[in-house]
Amino acid sequence: MTTAWTRASGGSVRLLVMVMAAASVIAACSASQPGAEPVAPAVVGACDATAVAAETLPSVVTISASDATAGSTGSGEVIRDDGHILTNNHVIALAANGGSMDVVFSDGTSAPAVLVGRDPQTDLAVIKVDAGRQLPVIAMAASSTVQIGQPVVAIGAPLGLTGTITSGIVSALSRTVQVPGDNGESAVLLSALQTDTAINPGNSGGALVDCSGSLIGVPSANAIVTNAAGQSSVGSSGVAFAIPVDLARAVSDQLIDTGVVNHSYLGLEVVDITPSATADPAQQGGVYVSAVTPGGPAELAGLVVGDVITAVDNTPVDADQLALLTLTKKPGETAAVTYVRAGERAHANITFGTPPAG
Repeated sequence: MTTAWTRASGGSVRLLVMVMAAASVIAACSASQPGAEPVAPAVVGACDATAVAAETLPSVVTISASDATAGSTGSGEVIRDDGHILTNNHVIALAANGGSMDVVFSDGTSAPAVLVGRDPQTDLAVIKVDAGRQLPVIAMAASSTVQIGQPVVAIGAPLGLTGTITSGIVSALSRTVQVPGDNGESAVLLSALQTDTAINPGNSGGALVDCSGSLIGVPSANAIVTNAAGQSSVGSSGVAFAIPVDLARAVSDQLIDTGVVNHSYLGLEVVDITPSATADPAQQGGVYVSAVTPGGPAELAGLVVGDVITAVDNTPVDADQLALLTLTKKPGETAAVTYVRAGERAHANITFGTPPAG
């Protein structure tokens, strides 16, 4: 089981974040298989888990990935009826370079899978099976409909237990969580949903859904607390994180279309500010531009060091949300930026660029 240190948003508390693919060494005898305006209906006490299970279970699968020496088990959901399945990169990473993958459906049937594409930076991947039939596709909600406190259901294969249902609520929005990535590097879960739903190793890549059974997030990491001796318990801590559905949709669409994800770039560095940190009482927070890359998209749009970006496409932003845009916007797409310079509000159109090589 892989672990990494991260910080909790808004404070100095450090959490041990567990990436939730259930991993095991393959032995000779046996193997054991991780700011928008809400428009959702009023929050209710709990989802009808029975109804959600009936609606969603046929679209959620268990994924086994292995190389020559080890294996891992995670979860995924069917996003195209021709067999495209969304999951976490870390669920299938063992099989990415010549290993094997198998998918088990809710009816107990199975099929081998091939890799369509993966994006270690966002910890997302798409695989594909040839099931010989049209597969039931999970419905997708919009991230703007998700509210703190709304009831949710998680579906996946914790500890390899296929088709497990747990329930809880959305505890918080817009968390930033650093998790282990490929080759010793890190992946960052931006604008992640936090939930108290029981999430365990093997839930990774599965489905966090609303009460209608529509996907709102992809469970990806679980925080565990260590004691004074540095010991930690394995299992759900009540603090888990899911990649928001809008990001998962954008990345998976690119992976299916081209096999790769072309992240964009703005050519600037920013620092979060708060209304209390500015002398302008009318200033509603935003991000302070601390550096601008010569010849980059920000400079070409007219932005300079000292500007305060308050909104993009009329939506208030912080540093994490600005970074999220570089993951969801393609190079060549544009956005309207609202900023403040010397106390004067101004507007500019910025065209997202391709990150420079290296």
